[in-house]
Amino acid sequence: MKLAVVILAAGQGKRMKSDLPKVLQPLAGRPLLGHVVSRARALNPSSIHVVYGHGGDAVREALVKEKLQWALQGEQLGTGHAVMQAMPNVADDELVLVLYGDVPLIDAGTLRQLIAAAGAKAMSLLTVMLDNPSGYGRIVRKSGAIQKIVEQKDATKAQLKIREGNSGIMAVPAKLLRKWLGKLGNRNAQGEYYLTDIIAMAVKDKVKVTPLIAPTVAEVLGVNDKAQLAELEAMHRAQRARELMVAGATLIDPLRIDIRGDISVGRDVFLDANVLLEGKVTLGDRVRVGPNVVLRDVTIGSDCVIHPNSVLEQSVLGAGCIIGPYARVRPGSKLGANVHIGNFVELKKTEIDDGSKANHLTYLGDAVIGKGVNVGAGTITCNYDGVNKSTTTIEDGAFIGSGNMLVAPVRIGKDATTGAGSTITKDAPDGQLTLTRAKQMTLDGWKRPVKKPK
Repeated sequence: MKLAVVILAAGQGKRMKSDLPKVLQPLAGRPLLGHVVSRARALNPSSIHVVYGHGGDAVREALVKEKLQWALQGEQLGTGHAVMQAMPNVADDELVLVLYGDVPLIDAGTLRQLIAAAGAKAMSLLTVMLDNPSGYGRIVRKSGAIQKIVEQKDATKAQLKIREGNSGIMAVPAKLLRKWLGKLGNRNAQGEYYLTDIIAMAVKDKVKVTPLIAPTVAEVLGVNDKAQLAELEAMHRAQRARELMVAGATLIDPLRIDIRGDISVGRDVFLDANVLLEGKVTLGDRVRVGPNVVLRDVTIGSDCVIHPNSVLEQSVLGAGCIIGPYARVRPGSKLGANVHIGNFVELKKTEIDDGSKANHLTYLGDAVIGKGVNVGAGTITCNYDGVNKSTTTIEDGAFIGSGNMLVAPVRIGKDATTGAGSTITKDAPDGQLTLTRAKQMTLDGWKRPVKKPK
């Protein structure tokens, strides 16, 4: 059967005490709903339907790049009513997987098992064993078989002692789901149309209901307030840290690493405390990353060392590079092999070829630098005139003296040398020394100014 995923994301989330809709609250730098959509995508469904309501325009705008079908729930009349809004765009021969926009850690492998247990004449339901099931609908069984789900506010004292809770996640054949949704009533404590009531209908119609107990509680936890959001953030960090360690990385402290994207690591990667990995990050073999480093959308070659307190984003590093401490590599930079970028050096949209060095207190923007170049301390490529940006080109083997101002567009020739303290405004020829200096003077009798008495 084709798979249609319905994600319920219409809740207001009053307990968040935020102007931002609940499903847009950030987890690992991404909206809660974005995580759920990614889980759904991993299942290769024929369609993904998002039922939205509160903050509708903002929710749709946040996921505008996703190919989603949207269904508006104008009134919040319960989960059953929410699913009804999506059903007009779901075919009878499809299997419907119901997910929730505020349950972000559900595992795709668990969902595949749930889908496999359903079919044209059978449904499946994800449950969870809880030490404290308060707030959850209870799974009522008879001789091991599910009979119904009772919401907490409608449960008897005996039913409240049941530890097996309802996650709300289920896989149901669309034709049967449509029929059962049409029979839902709202005669309950909440006055809502409960999706969970279809379980009793399935049992009555002798449709097989297969329960699947979630492997971990974390997978089915929802978010209602900022405290729960922080708890899920910690669970997510721990999960991602474990994935990196299983992949072979050494984490000096798994509790102090933040992973917010698609990360791949080679062999014997070492990550120190308080490292942030964001976006698509690829770390080659034996990469060592010091504490307090931010890596965002970067590819780092084997045997690179990133010293503490450095920030690298949207750039590519060849093998054996040494960066930092306190270095910043801004978007559009590309480094060859064995390049050294030292303390308080900033790169922006700069290409540096093999073996070149800029070790101290330097800004290189919109520059193309060849092989074996040494850039002295305090050098600046003056790439912006207030309107346009221009390129500085430094050829192979050049030696740039300390305190240079290289005013772009300008070319420093192959094996050229520029004198310390120079402001270079014209091309420097190959293999020669170029410098600009005013005559040094000492003014006899000069005295520092002093403050005038009040």
